[in-house]
Amino acid sequence: MSKNFDPNQNHYFLNKKDSVPLVFIHGVGLDHQMWNKQVDYFKEFSTLTYDLLGHGKTPCNKDKLSLRDFSNQLIELLEHLEIEKINLIGFSLGSLIALNFTSHFQKKVDKLILIGTTYKRSDEERSVVLDRYNQAKLNKPLSKQALKRWFSDEYLKENPKTYDLFMRILNKDPKDHKNFLKAYELFANHYDDFEAIKRINIKTLVMTGSDDVGSTPAMSKELVKDLVNSTYIEIQNGKHLCSIECVDDVNMNIKNFINN
Repeated sequence: MSKNFDPNQNHYFLNKKDSVPLVFIHGVGLDHQMWNKQVDYFKEFSTLTYDLLGHGKTPCNKDKLSLRDFSNQLIELLEHLEIEKINLIGFSLGSLIALNFTSHFQKKVDKLILIGTTYKRSDEERSVVLDRYNQAKLNKPLSKQALKRWFSDEYLKENPKTYDLFMRILNKDPKDHKNFLKAYELFANHYDDFEAIKRINIKTLVMTGSDDVGSTPAMSKELVKDLVNSTYIEIQNGKHLCSIECVDDVNMNIKNFINN
């Protein structure tokens, strides 16, 4: 697997095989490592993971970020790697980026998979996220709170290495924290572009953990109503990071969807 930086200093990992690449977009505050279990499972496929702007080892020189900035980051990376067609998989903020990317570059996407996506947030749901963003601006530690929303207590007890990995990713130095806030501000204040979403006709799989309190099953069901060519699957007993805690279910659903 090649580990590289493109000319824009986007940090990426490419496993090049003879197949349409699976491109994975991580969530806010995380990096490419959240997809380790998917990359290992899909090692016979072409896979591309990368660090979003201001995350991991990818720099960010902008004061504010938009979804279009993230979409442009991906299209430039694909052009550098000379990749014509992709299967696109996004998680949380990564799902919002995937929707935005697909709305602008629909011919690039073969199939779309969205995991843990917010959609049509109520005022109350939005205020909860904004409150967490405001706490993060004060540099209050949010890592343990986040992990409790993302994983069950039992999973964290039984998987201390995963706990340690995510604590390391989430606890950032001042420069990384500043970049994290740019993406978090975008996520917290995001309003869905309903008309753009309704124009997407790519075959889409929407997955959500049954116990996800932030990107709820109700949100995903609403999203499926507006995506004309979509299917919904609920991951039983999964929380926000069901792609890790319920990895077998999530990976099998991705594989079946891609191969169908």
